[in-house]
Amino acid sequence: QVQLQESGPGLVKPSETLSLTCIISGESISTTGAYWSWIRQSPGKGLEWIAHRSYSGATYYSPSLKSRTSISWDTSKNQVTLELSSVIPEDTAVYFCAKKTDSVYDYWGQGIQVTVSS
Repeated sequence: QVQLQESGPGLVKPSETLSLTCIISGESISTTGAYWSWIRQSPGKGLEWIAHRSYSGATYYSPSLKSRTSISWDTSKNQVTLELSSVIPEDTAVYFCAKKTDSVYDYWGQGIQVTVSS
């Protein structure tokens, strides 16, 4: 059974860098065909894809967030980390990590609420 767990701060000040980690169990992040994604949902809005890391280590970013976003990983810990720099109040959202296989998000973490406020 694949499980994903997000961790990170619940409150970040404007202009700071948000760092969130997805701890994955039950499957290696290098499993062929797996894409490890970050997705968020802001209050009153739909889901917004942020970025993902492929099983081979390639990274892909949303054009609207690319300049402020980076993904890193630790294969020994089976973790994927998202960094979002220069955060603004509009980055307030529930952040999810999710696994995508064959274009389907088949596993999700429970999500973590992040509030950007001074």
